[in-house]
Amino acid sequence: MANASQLLKVGVIGTGAMGSRFAQRLLDTGHEVTVYNRTPAKLEGLRACGAHVVLTPRAVAENCDVLICMVWDSPALQAVALGPDGFVAGLSADQVVADASTVEPEVSADIARAVTARGALMLDTPVSGSLDAAESGQVMIMVGGPTSALERARPVLDILGRSVQHVDIRNGSALVLKLAINLQVAIQAVAWGEGLALAEQFGIDRRAASRVMLDSVIASPMLKYRAPFALDPPAEVWASAAQLFKDVTYAVARSEGTAVAGRYARELLDKVCADGRGDREAAEVMVAAADGELADRVEAGP
Repeated sequence: MANASQLLKVGVIGTGAMGSRFAQRLLDTGHEVTVYNRTPAKLEGLRACGAHVVLTPRAVAENCDVLICMVWDSPALQAVALGPDGFVAGLSADQVVADASTVEPEVSADIARAVTARGALMLDTPVSGSLDAAESGQVMIMVGGPTSALERARPVLDILGRSVQHVDIRNGSALVLKLAINLQVAIQAVAWGEGLALAEQFGIDRRAASRVMLDSVIASPMLKYRAPFALDPPAEVWASAAQLFKDVTYAVARSEGTAVAGRYARELLDKVCADGRGDREAAEVMVAAADGELADRVEAGP
């Protein structure tokens, strides 16, 4: 439970897998929480826990000190931010928007300018971490935007994350690093699948190979939780293949031709999504790589 002097009214827009956990954690620590989601049915669990449910993003902004936003992509952010019912229209001086969505940095910066015109401030606050880390307040939060905005939002961000890393005072700067991280997530995932394929060529099954590789130097935190999903998909998707495809697409588009491995990862994710598997866990790209789904497109070596 936070100290009474630190309790703020917090708004949460977007209550998917990660956003709902943020809202629940804030409720559990005594904050007054107002929530909005484009699919109202997803709000019933939070309503039962004490959240105030409203019908528009603007109403969220009108009922909070700090607004947390976590929506799917750039068009979704523009939809909840702009227009007469968008959260920008409901803002006033001294409020802070902390947008945790993974969107295009330029889009975030544009919306930050609209927020500033209302007298409020905006941060881009994408996170790195799994769903269980979100539940326990152990995600890493990257921050782009004014230092004064971070100071106001920190009591909330410190509840949501184990580490708050201020990247730069420029809006959108934290999103650049978020895209860099997810680009590497995809590349590591593809490499993992190719490693499984190599092991299988010598008669080593995927479970045995996974057990050994996860005890080796390559076992990054991401691989430790996601690689097992390639063998046994979780009941709840932690991050979908379509979500990773979106993030890698954003990253590759801004890489100025340097993301060679990233382009291959994007192509493989594109195939996964085109085959109707986009709603599955992002570990599906590991399976696709292990199955050699694009092997015929790569020139064989000597």
